[in-house]
Amino acid sequence: MRYLFAITNILLFINLFGQTTTIIYCFPGQGSDKRIFDSLEIDHSYEIRVIEYGAPDKHMTMNSFARQLSAQIDTTKDFVLMGVSLGGMICVELAEMLNPKRTIIISSAKNRNELPGSYKFQRAIPLYKIFPGRILVGGAKMLQPLVEPDRNKYKETFKSMLGSKTGVYMKRTVGLLINWERENNTKPICHIHGTNDHTLPFRKIKLPTYTIDQGSHMMTLTRAKEISSILNSILTR
Repeated sequence: MRYLFAITNILLFINLFGQTTTIIYCFPGQGSDKRIFDSLEIDHSYEIRVIEYGAPDKHMTMNSFARQLSAQIDTTKDFVLMGVSLGGMICVELAEMLNPKRTIIISSAKNRNELPGSYKFQRAIPLYKIFPGRILVGGAKMLQPLVEPDRNKYKETFKSMLGSKTGVYMKRTVGLLINWERENNTKPICHIHGTNDHTLPFRKIKLPTYTIDQGSHMMTLTRAKEISSILNSILTR
């Protein structure tokens, strides 16, 4: 009997030892970096990896940029995709290519129909192409505190993240957003959105999975406790 007990314990140990940790791949927004995820408190059983962007190659689409970034994802292990703003849109594209356990987007859009009307106008008349990239960076620095005043809670962090972006990166990622081709989704997307998001207005979002009352476009950092609670709930389902 004791031998049977010992064998059972050994098998249990082997089973536990052989379990792999699920990886959460985090995709920052256009004007942010890994610091946007700093205040989140995710269950420690998950491994967090933040995807690093460079400037997209010239003439890249959202889909081709996502495909390029997919090289950073280990698909031999269980993984979750999680993205904020532009990062969420990249996750949407990756969800169609790969097989994630979950795809979670925050302050983002599931397809181009959820983007503001100004994006549609710019597709027809691409004014952004006229301006040098450094002007787009400067404009974003000026408009960010006006459009999303909630960022003032972490003013220096948001200034630093946006200030690290190059003109080439900004111009090319603006192009990705304006020319995003996706019109529908075939894979399940868990969408968390705030009612006070002025960058991607809540009124344009179709059936968000979770709504944060008065949450802004910056809420991944400014409302991290609430976002963390929702994320942990999603991950344990």
